[in-house]
Amino acid sequence: MAAQRGVPPMRMLEEALGISLTSSGDTPEPVAADGAYYLEHVSITEVSEDDCEYEEIPDDNFSIPEGEEDLTKAINIIQEQATDIEILEQTTVLPSKQVVHEAIEDFLCNFLIKMEMNRTLDSFQAEWYELIQKGKTEFSEIGNVPDVYSQVMLLETENKNLKKDLKHFKQAAEKAREELLRTQKERDFHRMHHKRTVQEKNKLIADLKGLKLHYASYEPTIRVLHEKHHVLLKEKMLTSLERDQAVGKISGLQASLKNTEIAHIHIPKIKAGYSCEKENKSEAPTQKGLHESKQDSGYKTKMKDDRKDSEFPTNMQPDTDLNVCDENIGPSKFDYKLNNIFRLHDLPVTCINMHPCKEFLVSCSEDRLWKMVGLPKGNVFLTGSGHTDWLADCCFHPSGTKLATSSGDSTIKLWDLSTGECLLTFEGHSHAVWSCTWHSSGDFVASASLDMTSKIWDINSERCRYTLYGHTDSVNSIEFFPFSNTLLTASADKTLSVWDARTSKCEHSLYGHMHSINDATFTPRGHIIASCDARGVIKLWDFRNLIPIVSIDVGPSAGNEVNFDSTGRVLAQASASGIIHLLDLKTGQIHKLVGHENEVHTVVFSQDGKNMYSGGSDGTVRLWL
Repeated sequence: MAAQRGVPPMRMLEEALGISLTSSGDTPEPVAADGAYYLEHVSITEVSEDDCEYEEIPDDNFSIPEGEEDLTKAINIIQEQATDIEILEQTTVLPSKQVVHEAIEDFLCNFLIKMEMNRTLDSFQAEWYELIQKGKTEFSEIGNVPDVYSQVMLLETENKNLKKDLKHFKQAAEKAREELLRTQKERDFHRMHHKRTVQEKNKLIADLKGLKLHYASYEPTIRVLHEKHHVLLKEKMLTSLERDQAVGKISGLQASLKNTEIAHIHIPKIKAGYSCEKENKSEAPTQKGLHESKQDSGYKTKMKDDRKDSEFPTNMQPDTDLNVCDENIGPSKFDYKLNNIFRLHDLPVTCINMHPCKEFLVSCSEDRLWKMVGLPKGNVFLTGSGHTDWLADCCFHPSGTKLATSSGDSTIKLWDLSTGECLLTFEGHSHAVWSCTWHSSGDFVASASLDMTSKIWDINSERCRYTLYGHTDSVNSIEFFPFSNTLLTASADKTLSVWDARTSKCEHSLYGHMHSINDATFTPRGHIIASCDARGVIKLWDFRNLIPIVSIDVGPSAGNEVNFDSTGRVLAQASASGIIHLLDLKTGQIHKLVGHENEVHTVVFSQDGKNMYSGGSDGTVRLWL
């Protein structure tokens, strides 16, 4: 019983672990004791725990739950894990599917049915079953149909199915391709629309910034209007006082006349237009001014009726009396640097023009004023006011003694530069006048207006001689060809027109711009025309042959004005982006001048070409050296 209690558990542990716990040198001797087997009879003596050497047993990832530490359960767990490992290590071999070969008679019947050979099939079946009944056929010799034929049949069926699938896949691929193309087109459309939207957004942002600046400039204008309003109220009050005084004096005179009539004193009849010294002295200033103005207007009307129309000159040559300046044409200059800023106006500067002979320039502004400035210090010598709306353009008389200005009040005014007084006002346009220019003889002024017409005014007879019709949109620029009777106009209808001022007929039209043309000018020699439009495109034209030479895109910001220097080799463009572009006509290079914070409206060269002046929307004129 001792052996049965001690040995079998060890035996079971050895079998479960698959290892031998006995030494390799010992030979097991099985001994039967009540059906139990043991390897060796060992007597266990009591040994101290200090002399025992314990062998470390590797952890095989099994654990015995705490509180259930039983040897039998541990052995069962080990056996179960060993069984699981053996099952996992075994390779499962599935039995191969038994291939059933088709009999020859079945193959033939199927073939005949497939080929729809019904009579042959009936004959074959009749003879075949007859042979079977007679026992003349050995089935062992006939055998089965080879696998190749069966495989061919299967492959044919599979091939047909695959062809059907291929056809469906092709149709699906074609639909997918069409859908892909449609999606790509929609993507490209939306991409272009997005780009266009971004451009419009940027343009709107720029416009909003410009409008904010423009609105900010209204405040000084309102202040000026308030001051003018107060001045007018004072003048109205003074006029009312003068009127009351005049009424009092008239009533006194009437009373004295009544008294004299009662006394039967004969007094000569007094007429409304009497003029004795005493009564003239007692006349109020307002009535005196009225009396003088009536006399002056009558005199002027009589003089105007006596004046005759000027005649357009023929075979004109440069007049040395009108052009007393000495030509000083030096080499072309491109390396201009910002030197000085003249703050002349409260509102944007619309035009700058150089005096033909002296170191002066005139600037026009939206504040309704023009100012004559001495150079290079920028001292204001003369200020002209009289227009009731913004000024658009100005031009010097060839002699430099007079100035013509055009305005948004649809009038053209002529000014005496020695006194700053207005000499003459031309009225006839129905909308704003954008531009004006003098004839080289000094006897005519031409104007271009928003009302789609241009007019030629006679200075001597003080009337409109001709109206030029032909443009279908606003006429933005006008200029006389030097020493000739030829006019050049630029319009918002995207065309340039050449006119004969003597007959008011359009001689030729130039086409090529895709947007509204803002300005056009001649070279000093007059053989080339330069024009710029609302998208920043500059075009050069051969005036002799009336054909385009070259087109240069410096946009997308609008080009507001173009001007040549005295050599005719450098062309300057004032851009709405705040940049001045200088084009070298000889090499085609474009130079950029940056100095304005906002839009540049006008640019002009000095007579010698050494200096350049530009005016912007901030009301300043800038000097470039």
